[in-house]
Amino acid sequence: MPTADFLPALPDDWEPTRATLHAYAHGVSALARTHAPAHPQWWHASLKAAPTGFTTDPIPLPDGGNLTALMDLVRHVVILEASEGTPVEFDMTTGTTGTEFADQLIKAAAEFGLEGEYDRGKFEDDEPRTYDTSHASIFWQALSNIHTVLDTHRLSLDGPVSPMQLWPHGFDLSFEWFGTRVETHEENGELQESPSQLNLGFYPAGDAYFYSNPWPFDESLPANELPHGAVWNTEGWQGTKLRYADLVGDPDAAVKLSEYAAAVFEAASPTLTA
Repeated sequence: MPTADFLPALPDDWEPTRATLHAYAHGVSALARTHAPAHPQWWHASLKAAPTGFTTDPIPLPDGGNLTALMDLVRHVVILEASEGTPVEFDMTTGTTGTEFADQLIKAAAEFGLEGEYDRGKFEDDEPRTYDTSHASIFWQALSNIHTVLDTHRLSLDGPVSPMQLWPHGFDLSFEWFGTRVETHEENGELQESPSQLNLGFYPAGDAYFYSNPWPFDESLPANELPHGAVWNTEGWQGTKLRYADLVGDPDAAVKLSEYAAAVFEAASPTLTA
C-alpha cells in the first residue's frame, strides 16, 4: 500500500546528479543505437526498466549471444554484461565527463566484438560531472514507483501501446498509446503518415512534472477539467501537465496520478480515433 514517501521530494540541489545521469544515459544508449536491431520508431535506442535501474535491449554479438548495458541506480555503476565472459563495471561517481564515460563504454564493447561508427554528437559532453549517491537513490525510489503506476495504466488500455521507455535524449520516462486516425505530416522535408497518439510520462528536470499530450492536438480539449491541479498547456507545447511537487508526500499519490492519466485519456482518445 502506498505511503507518504511513495513520491519523495527530489533534493533542491539534485540537478547536477540528474545532469550526470542524463549525460551517461546518452553513452549507454549509443551502444544500442549503433548495434541493436533498428526499430522504425527508434525504440531500440531507449532504455527499459530492470530491477535496479534501466537497461538496453539485448544487443547481438558478432560471434553469438547478446550484450546488455545496465544503468544500475542501486550500486551507481553501469554494467556491460554478455552471454559469456565477465561483466565490466563503470563507476558513475568519479566525475568522468559524458564524453569520457561513453568512450569507456565503446572501448569495452569493442572487447566484446562490437565495432562501428558512432554518432558522437549524441553523447559528446565535456562538462565536469557531479554524482551524489543519496540523490540518485531518491530519484530511483521515485522513478521505480512512477514506472509502476504508468505501466499499470498502460496495460489497462485497449489498442496498441509502446513499451515503457526511458528516453536518453530528454531523460524522461514515458509510453505512447496509438489511436486509429492516420495523420499526414512533414518530417525531414518529406510527407509521412503516422498514427495519432497519446503519451504519458514523467520529466524530472527543473520543476519536475508528469505529462500526457495528445497528437494531433484538438483545440477543444482545454475545455475539459483535469483533476488534482493538472492543467492544459498550450504555450511552447500542447498537452497537459501535473507538477510532481503537487503529489510529493501524498499517500494517495498513486491514485491521483492514475486518475490524472485516466482523465486525459477519457478526454483525448475520442479525438484520436477515426
